[in-house]
Amino acid sequence: MLRLLEPSDSCRRSLWERLFAGTYDKPFILDSGQWRFLHFDLDAVQSAMSLRDPHRLSLAYTRKMMAFLLFNHAPARILLLGLGGGSLAKFCYRSLPGAAVTAVEMNPDVISLREEFSIPRDDDRFRVICADGAHYLAHLRRSKDVILADACDRAGIAPELDAIEFYQQVRRVLSQGGVFVSNMCGDRKNCNAHLSKIQEVFEGHFVTLQVAPHGNVIVLAFKDSHSQYDWGKLAATGLNLKQRFSLDFPRYLQRMSLDRKLCRWQ
Repeated sequence: MLRLLEPSDSCRRSLWERLFAGTYDKPFILDSGQWRFLHFDLDAVQSAMSLRDPHRLSLAYTRKMMAFLLFNHAPARILLLGLGGGSLAKFCYRSLPGAAVTAVEMNPDVISLREEFSIPRDDDRFRVICADGAHYLAHLRRSKDVILADACDRAGIAPELDAIEFYQQVRRVLSQGGVFVSNMCGDRKNCNAHLSKIQEVFEGHFVTLQVAPHGNVIVLAFKDSHSQYDWGKLAATGLNLKQRFSLDFPRYLQRMSLDRKLCRWQ
């Protein structure tokens, strides 16, 4: 079942033509069996939700973005840039009861679908703000322990994030020991350009985590030097986190360690 943000008396033929031509400019929902998907076009899935378990992290890249818990297992303040179907927002809100979660989404049509994806209502530790993520960050005065950037459009990483000033603001806002996590999606050349900016701003203090077979790369950059982390001790942390969250943290750590040895980080 395909559901669009359109009046019931809209011309279906015209809508189908725009969908297949790729000119339809609103997010839409596709329900298939026990799954609900958020799309911006018919070529790629933006978000997926199990109707049987709406709080599950259904896509591999969202599970790997939670690898920040290896380095900060009890964040108090989490900022998400990009809401989408709310997978990360819901998981952080439910699984980290000690954390205040703020999600910033610039597309009001995406926010209008929050109930369809079981995104909770705003309360004392959860809120969704309609704003440009880069602009919001530039005016933010209170620090964040974790910043998750999952702002992708049809072409890949949202253009408003494509500036070195954005990454400078990210590092400024992070608290001591803070972690920045970015989902690098889309064109490889564009991703490499973003990675170069992160390398410059964070002075090489980052690790990468591949998302096979989709080609996404998760980047975790650190406010402070990565040398403070004992990778041997992190292995024990990974086992504890796996029991707590049912995510394969030991494998995430193994992959990050391998990427480090292959010089995919500096």
